[in-house]
Amino acid sequence: MNHKLIFLDIDGTLTEPGSNVPPDSAQEAIQQARQKGHKVFLCSGRNPNMLKPVLAYDFDGFISVNGGFVQIGDEVIYDHPMRREQFEQAIHLLHDQGVFCTIEGRDAAFGDEGIGDFMAKASGGNSELKRWRRAIEESLGIRPMKEYDGQPVYKIIFMCGDLEQIAPAKAALEQDFDFVIQGNSDGIINGEMVNRAFDKGRAIIRVCEYLGKDIRDTIGFGDSMNDLEMIQTVGTSVCMDNGAEALKKISTIVCPSVSEDGLAKAFRELGLSE
Repeated sequence: MNHKLIFLDIDGTLTEPGSNVPPDSAQEAIQQARQKGHKVFLCSGRNPNMLKPVLAYDFDGFISVNGGFVQIGDEVIYDHPMRREQFEQAIHLLHDQGVFCTIEGRDAAFGDEGIGDFMAKASGGNSELKRWRRAIEESLGIRPMKEYDGQPVYKIIFMCGDLEQIAPAKAALEQDFDFVIQGNSDGIINGEMVNRAFDKGRAIIRVCEYLGKDIRDTIGFGDSMNDLEMIQTVGTSVCMDNGAEALKKISTIVCPSVSEDGLAKAFRELGLSE
C-alpha cells in the first residue's frame, strides 16, 4: 500500500473556527488512517502553544505559524522567526496607521487593546476572523500586547477598516513579507503578514524531504487563503465547502463543510479510512 502524508488545516477544516475539539467523525477517520500506516500532520497558522490542545488527539507532527516552525515527532526540523528589527519596524508602521495587530510568538499570542471591540463590528467573516474573534472573546491564549516579553515572533495578524492603513508597512517590508488579505467583512479587513522565507507549501516539501517521501504522495485539506500554497503544492488537494471560492476552484476535490463531517467523508472518498 502506498502510504500518504496528510496535512490538515485546523480552523474551518479540522474544527469549527476557534475550536480545539475535532468532530468525533474526524477523530475516528484520522485514527483509522494512521492505523493503515498513513502519517497525519497539522498544518496551521496557529503558533506551537495554540496547537497544544489539538495535538492531544495524536498526530505525527505539525506545521505551525504558516510554515515558520515545523516539528516531526519530537524533532524540530525548521524554525524561522522574524528578525527583531523587522518586527519592530512592522509594528511601528502598522500602529502608526491605527491598525489593530495580534502577534504570533512561539509560546503565546499577544493582541492590541480594543481589538475585540473592533472585531465585534463584523457579524460573519472568514474562518480566520472567526478564529480570532472566538480566541479573544474566550481568552484562548491571547495575552495583552503590553505583556509581550520579547519571545520570537513568526507573523503579525492585522485588522483595519481601509487597505490604505497597511500601505506604509507593505511598502517598507513587502520584499521580505507577503501581506495576505483573508477577507473584508462588514468593513473589517483582516489579513496576515507572513515571511516570504516560508509558507505551508514549502513546509510540506521540507517534511517530504525529511521523511524521504514523494510530493505526489501528499494530501492537503484547507479552507482559507492562507492554505493556498499548501493546496498548490500537495499531490491531492481538498477544500472544504465552507472555504474560499478561489481555493475551491483550484482544488482536486471539494468536500462537505466542517459542520457536516466533511473531513471524515473526504477521508473515506480518498480511501484513507473505512
